[in-house]
Amino acid sequence: MSMAIQIGARWLLLASLTGADGSAAGRFGYWPQFRGPNRDGVSSDRGLLAKWPEGGPRVEWKSGELGEGYSSVALAGDRIYILGASGEEESIHALNAADGRKVWSKRIGSPFRNKWGDGPRSTPVVAGERVYVLGSRGDLCCFAAADGKPLWNVNVLEKFSGRNIKWGISESPLVDGDRVICNTGGRGGSVVAFDAQTGSVAWRSVGLDEGCAYASAVTVDVGGVRQYVHFLAGAAVGIRAVDGKPLWRYEKVANDTANCSNPVISGDLVFLSSAYDTGSALLKLLPDKDGTRVEEVYFTRELMNHHGGVILHEGYLYGCSNKMLTCLELKTGKEMWTNRGVGKGALTLADGKLYCISERGDAGLIAASPGGYEELGRFRVEPSGPATFAHLAVTGGRMYLRNGGELICYDVKRQ
Repeated sequence: MSMAIQIGARWLLLASLTGADGSAAGRFGYWPQFRGPNRDGVSSDRGLLAKWPEGGPRVEWKSGELGEGYSSVALAGDRIYILGASGEEESIHALNAADGRKVWSKRIGSPFRNKWGDGPRSTPVVAGERVYVLGSRGDLCCFAAADGKPLWNVNVLEKFSGRNIKWGISESPLVDGDRVICNTGGRGGSVVAFDAQTGSVAWRSVGLDEGCAYASAVTVDVGGVRQYVHFLAGAAVGIRAVDGKPLWRYEKVANDTANCSNPVISGDLVFLSSAYDTGSALLKLLPDKDGTRVEEVYFTRELMNHHGGVILHEGYLYGCSNKMLTCLELKTGKEMWTNRGVGKGALTLADGKLYCISERGDAGLIAASPGGYEELGRFRVEPSGPATFAHLAVTGGRMYLRNGGELICYDVKRQ
């Protein structure tokens, strides 16, 4: 895919997540969905702290009583949206970005419970004047972003005879223009596009019957064909955006337990990674008549990402390979370095640095450089629950850290 097409794809995604005039971004930044504006874990923030002070950055505010769960932040305008579970209800909360004060809350459905923590795993997505959520038991809901008015809902497991997965539905829905995309796990076409305005079914991926996994879909354009790349239970797949036609399938990188890491897109290249003694693959997408075919560039076991995602920065990949933070060269798969760092967890990139949060609650600031591991600060937050799994968000000069029922906002601007 040419650079012009790549930039166009990113612009189309950004346009689908703002109003017609692009006014959703504001003084508090812009992080409208899971892993940021382009679903790649990369922030556009600059002028951030070069190093963290002892004890970590200054806390601006804390917002409590969000309930249990691992949902991370979606932010647009002056509102933050996040999910949580309390008692018998799983809910979406809207917070004031200035001070974390709760503005409104609405019920989604009943909570998921297991030994690795109760509540929702998904992150909301804000698109224009609406916010979309997928609950841990399959409740796909649309609310008015301003006041939380329910606009439509459908339980995707019930409607399509799907089945929940061991650790609960964790996929964050993808909003692309007038469509909402998610995997339902149902037979007869498991990936479904819903009309963003009404919730009606626009298409199903007929011929693709894959169970739910733990990753979320991303977009790519190849040879004029827009498609969704999704890492499902048994394979990574490409699905044509216009009608849901399955275009390609790659099984080698899928494990039999949990595929958690989002696909990483670079032009016409797709990088995939999973753990449980599996590995990573770089695929090249090639135009093929009215579709796409896929070629394996390499397969490597140097990076086996369990969860927390993989970041691409200036031609190099960064992710936790089981318990070790690892840097690979994208085009060759060559390992540049590996270090235990703060421990296995989630990564976000901002201002040339990796913002890390381990599942045991250690936060770290790491230089994103293939030259070697360089730690620029760390601090600890005692996990509220079995682990800290929620991804960090960095936008508007702030870092947002979800710890159980609390959201903590840190000032990471350079003074």
